[in-house]
Amino acid sequence: MGTVAPTPRVETLSCSGIECIPKEYVRPKEELNSIGNVFEEEKKEGPQVPTIDLREIDSEDELVRANCREKLKKAAVEWGVMNLVNHGIPSELLNRLKKAGETFFALPIEEKEKYANDQVSGMIQGYGSKLANNASGQLEWEDYFFHLIFPEDKRDLSIWPKTPADYTEVTSEYAKRLRVLASKILEALSVGLGLEGGRLEKEVGGMEDLLLQLKINYYPICPQPELALGVEAHTDVSSLTFLLHNMVPGLQLFHEGQWITAKCVPDSIFMHIGDTIEILSNGKYKSIVHRGLVNKEKVRISWAVFCEPPKEKIILQPLPELVNETEPARFPPRTFAQHIHHKLFRKDQQAN
Repeated sequence: MGTVAPTPRVETLSCSGIECIPKEYVRPKEELNSIGNVFEEEKKEGPQVPTIDLREIDSEDELVRANCREKLKKAAVEWGVMNLVNHGIPSELLNRLKKAGETFFALPIEEKEKYANDQVSGMIQGYGSKLANNASGQLEWEDYFFHLIFPEDKRDLSIWPKTPADYTEVTSEYAKRLRVLASKILEALSVGLGLEGGRLEKEVGGMEDLLLQLKINYYPICPQPELALGVEAHTDVSSLTFLLHNMVPGLQLFHEGQWITAKCVPDSIFMHIGDTIEILSNGKYKSIVHRGLVNKEKVRISWAVFCEPPKEKIILQPLPELVNETEPARFPPRTFAQHIHHKLFRKDQQAN
């Protein structure tokens, strides 16, 4: 059998001096009119992603706590995304995490290739680029590194970067801290639905089974950024996604019929509500469509941690307390694996 030529790394294309990007990276015509210059887009006035100050979520005063939960709930209902500030994770740790990822991606490509994943055989952890997954062969302008970072007993440290030397230590510490933050957010979101504080956490797998998957997205400089996307429009399948970036804009959210560019907020963690929480909340909390723009001036790097329920163990469906005659279930029962499959192969699924 002939082997399929591997997709070149986007970084290789970016560094090759090409002035025109290969056709696989050019978006369809109907999409192109909505892609602008990200630095100009970021300056635009208009609706802004809410910023939630989490300092108050642990207050001694129940009224202060309730007020903070209410703001978080409002952002989850109206936007499905928010900037979290005073989130309790030291900025020194965030800076070390970013430095570690930047150092890895600064290695020569042949060094990074030692960590290459093999998506065809199902080995998805490691260094990679998107494979064409549809007839159009459409590709995205990014390379990435993907691996499971929590729970610790489910990690495969053998595929984690050895360079820089502190990569494992810093990433493990961030994972632990982020897992605590995820519990806090899930508790506030539960109370916001009129449920017991621990309910959503339990429904997504709890400490044992909620998986934290880190994807470091590396978006090289693009000679024709108005024709490409770093990541195409999608919603996250996760329960929650936590995002850091290197302060280069790129993330856009489809809010009330228009693309809004997220402004870079120092020391914040950007959080998405994913499909899993949208389903459990019967659509009260939103999983918002978003995408990533690229540019011709600065490399953009983001660190996304997807908090995912186990693939088969749990049936995802609207919680019974949130379903009644006036508000019927808006989503059918599916495992997480079935939900992903349904999103990828909607057409096959219409019959079911």
